[in-house]
Amino acid sequence: MTSFDDLSRAVEAVLFAAEHPLGIDELRAHVGADADVRAALAGLEQVYSGRGIELVRRGERWHFQTAADLAHLLRRDREDSRKLSRAGIETLAIIAYHEPVTRAEIEAIRGVQISKGTIDVLMEAGWVRPAGRREVPGRPLMYATTQGFLSHFGLASRRDLPGIDDLKAAGLLDPVDLAFEQETSETVTEGE
Repeated sequence: MTSFDDLSRAVEAVLFAAEHPLGIDELRAHVGADADVRAALAGLEQVYSGRGIELVRRGERWHFQTAADLAHLLRRDREDSRKLSRAGIETLAIIAYHEPVTRAEIEAIRGVQISKGTIDVLMEAGWVRPAGRREVPGRPLMYATTQGFLSHFGLASRRDLPGIDDLKAAGLLDPVDLAFEQETSETVTEGE
């Protein structure tokens, strides 16, 4: 593989045939250890930009997928989606924003205990994984999100999670939380 075109074609073929998203090292294992895979990926991104199939980066892994605006054309059957419970949604959000985090830390943030089943459901969905143990007495298990979480929610990395201003603008914050935040900021301003 001497030319950029040959390398791009090889990377394209490997990604097309892959069953799951591949990282740089996995691609190099197929196309050569000294290959400039990042340059090939950048070139392929440009080639596939605006087409029916896109080259997508999820974390540090790459894969081809149908362009988001055309996905509806491929759906033949209605997908049965299981809705997460409120506890599941809150737990997933806490893990995503605070990872790695222990069960006790999740409970402290939520203000209530969570059942073991809540984390099990998130792990079965492939969105949460064990992430080692905290170096404190009792060595509690920590949890973090997975590549599957990023893929499912269309995020390249955790940095793409919406911030507080984005959540306010979308009307996703509880009015009680917003009133409390406003009251707290007014109290601080008066006390200065």
